[in-house]
Amino acid sequence: MEHTTYRGQIAYIGDDAGKRGHEWFTTTRHSNGHRTLRAISEIYDSKVLRDATVTVDQKFRPLDAFIRLTVNEQFMGSGWFRFTDTEAECETFMAEGGRVSQRIAVKHHPPFFGAHPVANDCWVGGSLDRTTPNTVLLEGGMMSSLLPNGASGPMLSPMTLRTQYVGLESVTVPAGTFEAYHFRFLVDDMAAEDVWCYGDDLIFVKIRWDQLKTTYELLELKQT
Repeated sequence: MEHTTYRGQIAYIGDDAGKRGHEWFTTTRHSNGHRTLRAISEIYDSKVLRDATVTVDQKFRPLDAFIRLTVNEQFMGSGWFRFTDTEAECETFMAEGGRVSQRIAVKHHPPFFGAHPVANDCWVGGSLDRTTPNTVLLEGGMMSSLLPNGASGPMLSPMTLRTQYVGLESVTVPAGTFEAYHFRFLVDDMAAEDVWCYGDDLIFVKIRWDQLKTTYELLELKQT
């Protein structure tokens, strides 16, 4: 079989609370350039547990996804998502609201889908030119939740994201030292999110988000 797989762990480290969460992820790059992320995310203080699978095309544009969410050990919802050049759709079932079907017409293929694993944030950078520093407004993106911790839904919510490619930087985390792409993302009046990703597959290395006063770091990475 002609694919490459990465497996890694991420620690969520709060400025005051210490370790406040953990994420395990597996990313597969297929021979046609499609990539699939499978992630289990735990946030200890808000008691969020999320299973998410996201597949993107060669340009890191979302194709489909699945999310199952629990909060405080209680089922919140689960949903399937699909994205094309003309439509974003989902079928979800939520503890509050029951079955929800969404069909949202789009002007172009959504450039990103935020399913809320932090490893997923790196793929937003796939829409940006990484040859020189630049700033781009990404319109028509989609999120599964508009809460910072993703603890609602899941269902489709459109989002416009102000993005910046800062440059290539050397970053040291517990998993090692990486020459990483540095992106900066801004939403409305929230603090900027600084994201560092490694290689052509944009593998997670580090995130700093002052909004949640949290640093996210890669603990280990294995490639097969």
